[in-house]
Amino acid sequence: VNTNGQIRAWMLDEYEKTVGGSEPGAFTGKPIALGGSAGREQATGLGGCYILEKLAKRYKLDKKATKIAVQGIGNVGYWFAYFANRAGYRVVAISDSKGGVYVEDGLNPELTMECKREKGQVAGCYCVGSVCDLASGHKIGNDELLELPVDILVPAALENVIDEGVAKKLQAKYMIEMANGPVSPEADKILVERGIISVPDVLANAGGVTTSYFEWVQNNMGYYWEEEEVFGKLKKIMERGFDEIVKIYERERVGMREAAYLYGVGRVVEAMKWRSGTSKI
Repeated sequence: VNTNGQIRAWMLDEYEKTVGGSEPGAFTGKPIALGGSAGREQATGLGGCYILEKLAKRYKLDKKATKIAVQGIGNVGYWFAYFANRAGYRVVAISDSKGGVYVEDGLNPELTMECKREKGQVAGCYCVGSVCDLASGHKIGNDELLELPVDILVPAALENVIDEGVAKKLQAKYMIEMANGPVSPEADKILVERGIISVPDVLANAGGVTTSYFEWVQNNMGYYWEEEEVFGKLKKIMERGFDEIVKIYERERVGMREAAYLYGVGRVVEAMKWRSGTSKI
């Protein structure tokens, strides 16, 4: 949290001084010049967008008609919105810590981020197409964003923003959890009861840590992949994870989070059985 490539470069430098040798795989998210992976910056948001595509295909959502609200325009939220917009979805709302904007016809994430850099906040950045026009939308608060009548809500900021109160008022039919732990345990039960499909953070935002794994692999090999190859490998892993978890979700009739845990624990159990000689050959 609150680190970047420069800080990781300093951490790597200090570690290598301590151990007395080159250990590029000790830290991930490094600058490319120090062995970082191509595509690492976009990876978490892009991984979430791969999940979005699978979700839309599974539940037959019309891209152009699908309205998405993204809470948080940090690295994760921005790249999710960027790739979702490029894929044809309608991102209608986005926010930062000071508030957000709502644009009914869909906003331009790239131009919105440029506007935020200039103004220091998202509020007032009603950017559609290639222009930012004050008449295109209106300001909203972060709490208001969570309760918008959208198809997909994407909490990409802080943990526990979806509590019991918010869970009861949500109008979104689906949620893709891009923050770490954005849904409280109590709220999760309410979402399941209401039939709101929430793709859990352990899957939805796994694109970043997966690409960090790719970075570690590349560091150990001493061979580096182009961005296109990184994204291709990430896409396969994210899609496979979604497919496996949805199978359990639909078969066991549990929430998506519990299905993800069942899948994860099941893999550990299988490995333990092989180690103990109790697996079925």
